[in-house]
Amino acid sequence: MDVVTIGTPALWLGFIAVVVGLLTLDLGAFHRAAHVVGFREALAWSVLWIALALGFNAFLAGQYGPDRGLEFLTGYLIEKALAVDNIFVFLVVFATFRVPREYQHRILFFGILGALVMRAAFIFAGAALFGRFSWVMYIFGAFLVATGVKLFFQNEAGLHPERNPVFRLFTRLVRSVPDYHGSRFTVAKDGRRYATPMLLVLVCIEVTDVVFAVESIPAIFAVTRDPFIVFTSNIFAILGLRAMFFVLAGIMDRFHYLRTALALVLAFVGTKMLLAHVYPIPISVSLGVIGIVLASAAAASWLRARQLVGPGSRPRHA
Repeated sequence: MDVVTIGTPALWLGFIAVVVGLLTLDLGAFHRAAHVVGFREALAWSVLWIALALGFNAFLAGQYGPDRGLEFLTGYLIEKALAVDNIFVFLVVFATFRVPREYQHRILFFGILGALVMRAAFIFAGAALFGRFSWVMYIFGAFLVATGVKLFFQNEAGLHPERNPVFRLFTRLVRSVPDYHGSRFTVAKDGRRYATPMLLVLVCIEVTDVVFAVESIPAIFAVTRDPFIVFTSNIFAILGLRAMFFVLAGIMDRFHYLRTALALVLAFVGTKMLLAHVYPIPISVSLGVIGIVLASAAAASWLRARQLVGPGSRPRHA
């Protein structure tokens, strides 16, 4: 089965050039010096990345039709929702290794650079598999349903990034020092090069993204088989991840029903893949279901937070 794509060489090169330019501007001009990213700054960047994604979505819809626009928007929404779960893991990693707040943006920046390369590899491998073996869709669908069920019953308290086998192997093979040395990933001592905790944390972030990529890439292939739309929706969601991290980091504990919503979304898109040849679910229906699930989870979490706070918890004044 051939994979039909709108991605011409010029479109691919143009998109990648824009992404590289934005990343260069981000680190080279706006975040050259290490500093604590405040809420207002993070919110402004988050709005900018979302606006760019929606602008690109409008471009696709105008140039290639509303169906392509809906595919991109649905894929972007799925990735954006799963990215919120990434943020929880990032918080655990930063807390475990006591990363100073002023260095967190630098780690996330280089973590995202690695994620861009890994996601591209996953996407092209997935597109090749779908192109040659249509039955792979059923394997991915069953995997997503199983992942959704697992996530539904998963205990968040069981996360221990420092116990990851890849991370433990890295610490055994690479010489390292226990203290941070500014924002540097390595430091020279007595003529030898040592890794700082910054590099160790970056390894944890990259390994974590591989796990999330295994879950999220098949989910987007349930929406579209076009590798260009899969890639661009992924990239826009990842580009906005750092800003969203600093916006939501302080209020993540209020998203009580986030995991439940993500579990339902993964189970839904997995079921969509399994039913593709029996009852194809229209992309507009998929977008509506995913939007309703995420909006309902956000509203339920907000109501629960209000009930826990309660009117009686407000400070009393004499």
